[in-house]
Amino acid sequence: MTPELLVSYASFAALLILCVAFLLTVYRVTVGPTLPDRVVALDMLVGIAIGFIAVIAIRTGFNLYVDIAVALCLVGFLATVAFARFILSRQPKNGLRKRQILDGTDVLAAPPALRNVTGEVRNRSAKGRRKKAKGKTK
Repeated sequence: MTPELLVSYASFAALLILCVAFLLTVYRVTVGPTLPDRVVALDMLVGIAIGFIAVIAIRTGFNLYVDIAVALCLVGFLATVAFARFILSRQPKNGLRKRQILDGTDVLAAPPALRNVTGEVRNRSAKGRRKKAKGKTK
């Protein structure tokens, strides 16, 4: 078996494995139960695309593809950081509590019993403070 034939078989096997990984990752992007799952799957798609570019660079012997893969890697990293910051910015504001349903983005208001007249959220220990206040006024 010649080295060229070995490289040809190995690159064909790598392309096959990358195709299967690509299909499974696309499934995770479309069906993923939460938004962070989808972001991780998109990052994985970038990694798989880099793998495709690397295998093509080996098969063709054209070294410029390696530079393209490095540039794609940097862009993919920046996109992942941007998505992570976007997910973190979607935290609920004060007075709201979070309920996660499928994509983890649903936000509900606090129960009405915990709000005072102005709409601010009361502490649960308000009862104890009233007793202390009554004791001080006597």
